[in-house]
Amino acid sequence: MQSQHHYLRSLNSRSLSHSLLYSRYTTLSPPKPAPSSFPTTSPSSSFSPWFPILRTSIAQKNLTLGKCAHARIITTGDHSNRFLANNLINMYSKCGFITYARQLFDQSPNRDLVTWNSILAGYALSSEHDVSKISEGFGLFRLFRRYDLLPTRHTLAPVLKLSLLSGYIRVSESIHGYAAKVGLEFDVFISGILVNIYSKVGFVDEARRLFDGMPERDVVMWNVMFKTYVELGRFDSEVFRLFSEFHRSGLQPDDVTVNCVLSGLSREAASEELSKSVDQIRAYAVKLSLLNDDMDVFKWNKTMTEYANAGEYLAAVKCFLDLSRSNVKYDNVTFVVVLRSAMGTNALKIGQQIHCQLLKTGFGFDVSAANCLMNMYAKMGCLDYARTVFNEMEDLDLISWNSMITSCVQGGMVEESFKLFLELLSNGVRPDQFTLASVLRACSAIPHGFYLGRQVHVHAVKLCCIEDVFVSTALIDVYGKSGRIEEAELILNRQDGFDLASCNAMMTGYINHHDSRKALNLFSLIHKRGKKSDQFILATAFKASSCLVALEQGKQIQAYSIKLGFDFNLCVSSGILDMYLKCSDMKGASLVFDAIDAPDDVAWTAMISGYVENGDEEHALWLYHQMRNLGIPPDEYTLSTLVKACSCLTAFEQGRQIHANVVKLECISDPFVGTSLVDMYAKCGSIHDSYQIFKRISVTNIVPWNAMVVGLAQHGNGEEALNFFREMKIRGVEPDKITFIGVLSACSHSGLVTEAYDYFNSMHEAYGIEPEIEHYSCLVDVLGRAGLVGKAETLIETMPFTPSASMYRALLGACRVQGNAEIGERIASRLLALEPSDPSAYVLLSNIYATANQWDKVDKARKMMKKRKVKKDPGHSWIDVKNKIHLFVVDDNSHPEASAIFDKVEELIDMIKKEGYSPDTDYMLLDVEEEDKERGLYYHSEKLAIAYGLISTPPSTTLRVIKNLRVCGDCHNAIKYISKVIEREIVLRDPNRFHCFKNGTCSCGDYW
Repeated sequence: MQSQHHYLRSLNSRSLSHSLLYSRYTTLSPPKPAPSSFPTTSPSSSFSPWFPILRTSIAQKNLTLGKCAHARIITTGDHSNRFLANNLINMYSKCGFITYARQLFDQSPNRDLVTWNSILAGYALSSEHDVSKISEGFGLFRLFRRYDLLPTRHTLAPVLKLSLLSGYIRVSESIHGYAAKVGLEFDVFISGILVNIYSKVGFVDEARRLFDGMPERDVVMWNVMFKTYVELGRFDSEVFRLFSEFHRSGLQPDDVTVNCVLSGLSREAASEELSKSVDQIRAYAVKLSLLNDDMDVFKWNKTMTEYANAGEYLAAVKCFLDLSRSNVKYDNVTFVVVLRSAMGTNALKIGQQIHCQLLKTGFGFDVSAANCLMNMYAKMGCLDYARTVFNEMEDLDLISWNSMITSCVQGGMVEESFKLFLELLSNGVRPDQFTLASVLRACSAIPHGFYLGRQVHVHAVKLCCIEDVFVSTALIDVYGKSGRIEEAELILNRQDGFDLASCNAMMTGYINHHDSRKALNLFSLIHKRGKKSDQFILATAFKASSCLVALEQGKQIQAYSIKLGFDFNLCVSSGILDMYLKCSDMKGASLVFDAIDAPDDVAWTAMISGYVENGDEEHALWLYHQMRNLGIPPDEYTLSTLVKACSCLTAFEQGRQIHANVVKLECISDPFVGTSLVDMYAKCGSIHDSYQIFKRISVTNIVPWNAMVVGLAQHGNGEEALNFFREMKIRGVEPDKITFIGVLSACSHSGLVTEAYDYFNSMHEAYGIEPEIEHYSCLVDVLGRAGLVGKAETLIETMPFTPSASMYRALLGACRVQGNAEIGERIASRLLALEPSDPSAYVLLSNIYATANQWDKVDKARKMMKKRKVKKDPGHSWIDVKNKIHLFVVDDNSHPEASAIFDKVEELIDMIKKEGYSPDTDYMLLDVEEEDKERGLYYHSEKLAIAYGLISTPPSTTLRVIKNLRVCGDCHNAIKYISKVIEREIVLRDPNRFHCFKNGTCSCGDYW
């Protein structure tokens, strides 16, 4: 009780009602009014001391005050007072706590009509925010009808409101019938509500019949009917007849009546009769002083503004056309509004027509209208038109300069914006914070904008604009993007407040400076300072998590964004999606993507790219088909990612289909798409198609040149690759480190040892490129393929890098080809020291011993492999037929068409033997009989794949087979013969290169 006493004392300073409560109840004992004055059992008493307190709590929606009063009513024994109970129900309902009101209602032993009306009104009010209360309200009304109580307008009004909120017109019709039954159908209040309900759901005829039957109709009811006809587009003679009837009723219209009727009739007044009707009503309104020319244009402008604010830009333009047909004169506001609406339509022709009307009516030199015209052209991407308007303006204000500078910045014309800024200063115009912020954004957009940004910084200090949040944020952005993090931090720390835009710019600067940890620390500081993050801060925080590959921190930020209600914001959800993708959590990314209501092309592209980056190219292609089925057009980045997916899968046919989409969508000229296609065709074994694409795209960029050089090298066309390199230099395209990887690979596949050393040495001497470990690996490969394994071993030992496993693996393969067991053993031991579980080291070493007929050492190597539980990767080949992959291993009979495939292999062997083929059993590295060795060679996986391709594709189709291991010498020889006897081109890709077999020869020249 003591704490309650102190609580009531605290209410004293808040309101008059609180003072009243305190003055009456400062003692622990409740007041004891005389029974004759305040009977506790009276059904109604407005003289209760609690009544004014409850009325005050309702007026102020002060639940705390109402609850205190309720508690004291209970302690004083007044809770059985029906009047107070009804007011308590009303108080809880108006304060938004319908559950408390319902509990009090259910506990009331003696309910009267006011009790029912109060609870029904409470449910009608609560249902505006909680639709689940509608059914409860209807349930109460059904319960009410069981009692012998006669409803009033106050009973049916909330029930009708519930029916309107429910959206079921049948419910309203049922209550209408009940109202007729109890004699309330033509009650002015109830019939007015019913007319409004029927009007809102489009039941105009029912509304009109009820309206015509009403005994009393005020101006408000007439306006409801007028508005109904106007909103439903029924602007025919019916409106005029209704207005005539209204005039005969003796009521006078108000301005709402006149505006509603005229806005309807004037838009559809096509006939001469209706035109006369408009004129008559207009004259009548003028007579009543409800309309004059000045007010008229104001109301037209207001109507257009309402349309524009609602995003109904075409309706605003149509309103302007209606205005132009009337006798009302424009003002400059009219053009400001309609030009803004034309900008919203993004229809240049509409904007140009309004421009003509602007000049025709003499408003072409109005500064505000001209500024809007200039802004409209700029937003539509017509900067030349905008600049023409700017140049022709006689009077320029600061808004004119700011609009033109901002438009140039947003349109990418950065240098032009700087020229305009200098021109502004030379004309003596004083820039403001918006001018400086726009120019600073231009500084952020160019590589060396830092120096210009510092000069603008000086202007900001001189003009005392440095404290402005727009200017300081733009300065932080300039310094952050140029790597001047300390200067950016200094500006941020000098700000008075804690602006989110400035913090976002600072976080972006940290990320660009590869210090994402600081970005997340700043994000944490924002949270600790009690500032709620917006969608831009959250998106930047997700980007920082992505850069750090910090999945757990990203999940925490995701939980925070859900708490703030931003999880469905497209900007935030895209950041969450990118975070999961960068962290290689495809399951989480898929859940986020599925939760986006309407993913845009950026989200689709991010998912497709994520699957490609995480090695699931097939799912990426499937997702693309889903995207196309939903009618979402891909952009250039999507297409280049899909082409990359086809490259990784070496899916030639699917790549051709994507290429067709590229042509159809007119994206072939995009450098990224074009380069991706060059790379895709090269990796799918069609270097001719790759070259055709290369000739059609811009070749000033180094990337397509690199793709061609590397592609030609992989296809064994070493001389052509080197010719491309020479042509590139002639055209002035500067090579990079990737170019030299391609050049050295070309030398490797062509056996050009001397040339390889020359190009290797020229990297630093001629181009200032320091050789990296990849270039040394290429040089080792050159020496190894040329049989100079000793020199290759020396190069590995003397190079300035720690040898990689792939480098040792390549040299060990060369030792196997050359049969050099001595060096092979040393290299194998070093490779196993780096990667003890690498099966290729054991296999290659075993093959070296087998070639030298050292079967005891072969057995030893295999036992060591078994002891260490290392499993050999099985050799397999696959072929893509009709977008389906068919995979084979040696002697594979698991394919559904295995019988036909083996028959075809036998047929091919017979055919090529007649042409001179003889199995080379040296490549059968098993200690078995010669005949068994021959038969073992016949059913290698690449031969099975070729056989299936022959029985599954039309004649003359190029066969494209891929193998995961190096093709053996016998298969290489056999495929040369097969290409001759079947007269087909066969492209075989192994881990090192392409082999193009045609007419009995291979593009590698038997050097691989």
